[in-house]
This record gives sequence, C-alpha cells and structure tokens, in this order.
Amino acid sequence: MPLTAQEKPSVKIGVAGLVHDHVHWILRQAKEGKVQMVGIAEPNRDLAQRYADQYGFSMDIVYPDLESMLEASKPEAVTAFNTIKDHLAVVQACAPKGIDVMVEKPLAIDMSDAREMAKLAKEYDIEVLTNYETTWYPSNHQAFAEVHEHNSVGELRKVVVRDGHEGPKEIGVSEEFLSWLTDPEMNGGGALVDFGCYGANLITWLMKGQRPQSVTAIVQQVKPDVYPKVDDEATIIVTYPKMQGVIQASWNWPFGRKDMSVYGETGYVYALNAEEMKLRKADEQEQEIKASDESITYEDPFEYLSAVVRKEVVVKPTDLSSLENNLIVVEILDAAKLSASSGSTIFLR
Repeated sequence: MPLTAQEKPSVKIGVAGLVHDHVHWILRQAKEGKVQMVGIAEPNRDLAQRYADQYGFSMDIVYPDLESMLEASKPEAVTAFNTIKDHLAVVQACAPKGIDVMVEKPLAIDMSDAREMAKLAKEYDIEVLTNYETTWYPSNHQAFAEVHEHNSVGELRKVVVRDGHEGPKEIGVSEEFLSWLTDPEMNGGGALVDFGCYGANLITWLMKGQRPQSVTAIVQQVKPDVYPKVDDEATIIVTYPKMQGVIQASWNWPFGRKDMSVYGETGYVYALNAEEMKLRKADEQEQEIKASDESITYEDPFEYLSAVVRKEVVVKPTDLSSLENNLIVVEILDAAKLSASSGSTIFLR
C-alpha cells in the first residue's frame, strides 16, 4: 500500500536568503510542521533573529553563507529567497552537489544568467524550478482546461494578464525587500520584472511553450519620487501567429490583483482570483463558476518541490515551474526592457 503524504519522510529543504518577503510562506509551513527546514543561509543576523523570534526556529540552523549551510545541513533541495541577481549563485553552489533548486520568480535577472543556470542544470542533472504564487491558483488551471481540454472558448486569440498592487512601499514590504526590489542591478527592473513575469509565465503556459514572435513594451515612472531608479508601470504585448498577449504590470493599481482574461474564437474565461471565475461559451449567457480544487494536483510550491525530489512527478517542459517555460519568460522580459528603452518592437528569432 502506498504511503500517504503524512507518512512519507519529509524532504530536507534549505533556504538561501531571507530578504525576499515571500520567504514567510516557507517559514509558516516550517512552523506548522509541513516542511522540514534544515538550514538557512543569511548573512544578516539581525534579520534572521527577527524571523527566528517570529517563527520559532533555532538560530543554530542559520549560516552566514550558502556553502557552509549546504555543507552542514545536507539539504535535498534549496529554495532561493534572495535577490534575483543572486539566483545564479545558488544554482552554481547547488548543481555540483546534485541539489534541486526552486527560485522565486523570475528565474534570472537576464538571459545570460538564465542560460548559465540551464547549462548547469543539464550538466549536473538537477531541476531548476521557478515559483509563482499564481501557479497554485485552481482558477488558472481550470482556465487552461477550458481552453485545451474542454474546447469551451475555441482557438486562443487574446490573453490579458493583470498583476500588481499599490506599490511595494505603499503596501509596507520589509526594508530588506524594498532595498533590492527597487534596485535595477539586483532586480533587473521595477514593476515590469516584478509583475510582468507572471503574465509571461501564464501566457507561455497557455501557448504550450511557444515563443512569441515579437515583444513590445511601454514603461513609466508614475511615482519617480518614490521609485527613482525603476519603472512602476509597464505594459507588455507579446504576439504569436494567431494570438496576442497583453501583460499589465503595475505598482499603481488601487488594490492588489492577480487576474487573467482568456479570449477564444467562440467565448471567454476570466480567472478573477484564485477561485472565482466567469465563463461564456458560444450562444450562452455568462456564468459564474468556482474553480475546483481537483483542477490542481499540488496546493503549494513546497509540496510540489518535495514530489519532484522524490521523483514522484516528472517536470514537463510546458509546466509553469519548468526551466523551459521560464527561459522564455526571461527572454520576454529582456526583450520588453529593450523595447521600452528603444521605443521599438523587438522581434525574436
């Protein structure tokens, strides 16, 4: 009889960095006993102590650098919650040791780093995954099924993805997070990177891994006094032979949002949030539906990562977290930055 999730031995997970506020996700899971967090690499002892007090982990598992954490803790997988610029260094340290890696979105700061990460993943036969909050939304998976399994809306024609919030400073992110999120050398850009990656990831997934033909982007600094170094408003258009994707990434929404509208030849499906949806088919009225939990196999990134480490799931190139999908995401973001700076459409070869 196969073991249940509760009976399976926990995968030993290491954490690289605490400066990305998404780290609260794994710290909560570790506190609740859902994740076996064996080590943390974080040079900022004050930050580590603050989180240790909040979540109850011992400072004995905190190490000043990644190499010492890997040596002492022997994790089976590492999750990266450091700057985007530092993602490559995590893979460089973990790959020769055969340790699978999951980074927070996006995969890399540019295509040069992304290609090097892919090279290391192939050379040492490890998985390099990218985590997005929206990967775990049942509504997105239901939308995918309506398009590709049920043929509810016909052939894809347009996808509009809207992501963002009022701004990182406005919503009160930590100082450690804010300092690098608004630094183009560490994050690669502002809202264009921070939230543009979500749309690039979802559209690439809906297009089953197809690269776009062209990328056009416009960025603005609506609040240059708040974010003097980076954009806070971005729109990216990606084109395919018969489909257009529009990515609206903003630090200026009046409220936080992560939603998607998918239009086909004969209907549309809206993923309004993680669960609520609207669907309209040909010759039918719009209906409100709720995404089924059965539309998604794994509920969070750490459950999925554990399954990958145990070889219970094979990561397909078209998957949302896959290296292949996220290489295209970084290619789109690089092209978008070039388009915005040059004022021209970038055609991908």
